[in-house]
Amino acid sequence: MALTKKQKKLLYINLTRAMTLDRMMMRIIRAGRMTGFYHEGGVSLAPGVAIGSFLRKDDCLGPHYRAHGIAEMVSKGVDIPSYLAEHMGREDGCCKGRSSYHWSYPDDKMYGAGANLGMPYGLACGYSFAAKYKGTDQVALTAFGDGSFQEGRSYEGLSMASAWKLPAIFWCNNNGIAQHTELSNVYPIEDLSRVAAALGMPTMIVDGQDLFACGEAALKAIDHARKGKGPFFVEAKYLRAQEHNVGGLNTSGDVPRSQELMEKWKEERDPLKLATLQLLDEGILTQKEIEKIQKDAEDEADKIEEAADQSPKALPSIEELLAAVYAPDTVVENA
Repeated sequence: MALTKKQKKLLYINLTRAMTLDRMMMRIIRAGRMTGFYHEGGVSLAPGVAIGSFLRKDDCLGPHYRAHGIAEMVSKGVDIPSYLAEHMGREDGCCKGRSSYHWSYPDDKMYGAGANLGMPYGLACGYSFAAKYKGTDQVALTAFGDGSFQEGRSYEGLSMASAWKLPAIFWCNNNGIAQHTELSNVYPIEDLSRVAAALGMPTMIVDGQDLFACGEAALKAIDHARKGKGPFFVEAKYLRAQEHNVGGLNTSGDVPRSQELMEKWKEERDPLKLATLQLLDEGILTQKEIEKIQKDAEDEADKIEEAADQSPKALPSIEELLAAVYAPDTVVENA
């Protein structure tokens, strides 16, 4: 589906914001001010921006763990100050600083980021089944990597969604490597979308570095699911141009990955650079407008960081921690 000038501008603004916030997160974790891990987004945030920009607030979204979903969240309108505060273990975090990056935003139909590999497939089926059962036109989208697609639950989820024609969108961010395992070591095929196609699901393969191609794919998939035509599978391909998580090894098996290739990818395949050139060439934005968009994104990041810094550190009592684990006043007979 062709994008309008307005839609291209929206995508560009949201990608600028997402990449600026990702750099902010990297600065904070490197300074030792984050309580948990962070998985850098870098130049791989275009798919998440495309997803978040075109979903409605009442659509369910399970974002990819890369950059902890910040691209999807900032584009969908989720409260980023509480997202950062959560990462920093502060009381103003969405889960009062208790979860690190396993956050939850139920009011925005984003019910949590878990470390349970393969978890989203079944959840996407549940959310989309509920929408169909209630007769709404809501859709449920789950974004995942080629690593979690190796879980058996991926096949179960895709099979159920296709058999029941659920309004579910499965978005695979295929960067060719799961932590330290190359896709070619565990899969006999390059295109994971072939698995969905074998289950009778329409599919698309897009360049994950092309912001506008990702946007067109997102619109097509959402329109398909929202019209009650069943599930849709999108495979966005790109390269992970850094280590899996901050401070981890950047290896394929026990062999270091090519740093020359990483740097070349960042320089030549940066989605923001590519989108900037295209928008300038099409006359949709001027250089002055682009500079303002970048300045606004940097100002936004500064305000978010300042707000998180001012939030008190989360220091829950033992009683409070236990209250969140055990049901109160529960007596187990004959235990």
